[in-house]
Amino acid sequence: MTTETTGTADEASLFGPKSQFSAFFDDPRWALAMIRATVLEAAHPQIGAALVDNSTFVAHPWRRLRNTFLSMRRMFGTDPAVREREAARLNRLHARMSGSDSRGRAYDAMDRATRAWVVATLFESAVTMCRLSGQPLDQDTMERMYAEYRAFLAALDGDAAELPEDLNDFWRYFDRVVENELENTEAARVILYRLFDHLPAPALLDGAPTLWAAGRAVAGPLLGAITVASLPEPYRRRAGLPEMPGAPTLMQGAYLAAGLARFLPEGWINAESIIEALSLSPDSDDPRARTVTALRSRMKRASALLRLLTPLSGDTNPDPAPSAGTEENRRSAEEFFRRVLDQTGDGHLDWPDLAAMARELSTRLDLDEPEEARLYDAFAAWWRELQTALDTDGDGRVSAEEYATAVPSLAGPALIRVAEVLFDATDKDGNGSIDADEYRTLFRTAFHRDLTTADGAYGQSAFVGDFLSFMAGRRTGTPYDPLLADA
Repeated sequence: MTTETTGTADEASLFGPKSQFSAFFDDPRWALAMIRATVLEAAHPQIGAALVDNSTFVAHPWRRLRNTFLSMRRMFGTDPAVREREAARLNRLHARMSGSDSRGRAYDAMDRATRAWVVATLFESAVTMCRLSGQPLDQDTMERMYAEYRAFLAALDGDAAELPEDLNDFWRYFDRVVENELENTEAARVILYRLFDHLPAPALLDGAPTLWAAGRAVAGPLLGAITVASLPEPYRRRAGLPEMPGAPTLMQGAYLAAGLARFLPEGWINAESIIEALSLSPDSDDPRARTVTALRSRMKRASALLRLLTPLSGDTNPDPAPSAGTEENRRSAEEFFRRVLDQTGDGHLDWPDLAAMARELSTRLDLDEPEEARLYDAFAAWWRELQTALDTDGDGRVSAEEYATAVPSLAGPALIRVAEVLFDATDKDGNGSIDADEYRTLFRTAFHRDLTTADGAYGQSAFVGDFLSFMAGRRTGTPYDPLLADA
């Protein structure tokens, strides 16, 4: 019994606010390290294929960032029950991701060696982050942090056998994978050259596309150059990545500048608050939303001034002119397809897009396995219905053109069933209506005025009607916009 208690205490000491991992959560350098780690993950053939087929990181990167951040918070928190529940959720999520890449090579998101590589990139990027910013970790700190990451892997897989026990052996393992297994995958190229150049604005800045495009035109190439310069030299050589003049100096300067944040008073930089603020929608009842709304108004004026003074060429996403569809608070078929249906951003609608919707809804509602399975099954049935109705060329997916020519057939029985299952999942107490707390869990805002009823609840009929109005009627200004359309 003493041994078991000691083991539990040792494991607990590797998580929580006193862990080395938690010390990095509010560190600006961590953002650079996470981008670098993501590229190294995407360069692995199995992970790269899974990302291209299933991930929403291209079309909805800010949502992906928020979900990843919250997941890591849960995994490295002090509550073992929360950690176990989150690990189970992640395993169910990954169990649904398998297939083959463009060369016919199979991938499986539950492959233990592949999952170990994800953890390895996080650890190595954290160590590199400290080294590049002039604050290298001492051996004892590295040993402790490595133990934390192995404990993280053990929480997911049951053990950490796929990562070497000894830190010195880890470096040999890491170098071997970099030199022999990593490739110039499509996913890695997308992150380095497409994502930064075409990064959609977060909800906070969605109202000022010209201003966002101007900032992105400068910051995007810089982030790409910094990330490439920070990657291991053997991978840069094998992948044929460009060696830009001055990039190493730029990269070193970026890490050093980010490292200066350690001189700021404690609490001045809070990653969770920043991510939450970026995700605020205009109609949120969060107290910060009023400040954000005022900021949006100022940014729109600045955007208009910038457009007058310095017209930009190329892909600047200018403010769209009002259209008939906009005047009716409806998206065009093309815009709805791009912003809502094509969740993975590959230009087509297929099962991974609807699975991504189910995944986001399940995450928001923190569903257990039975409810999660029901929601996925409902979306799978909807996909079969869509494929039958819209896939006219029989290629197994739906193009934007096929969708535009057959929009009326979108609202079939399967979509209605999705709305009903989603209502049941949101109605936690099963009383047949959604109260204010349940509504907030799904939409992260309070009831809209037009939804408030005499008994302060939201019935199934109204819920289903609003869902169909959004999905089939392409209505804007609904609570589903920040849920499924925002980046």
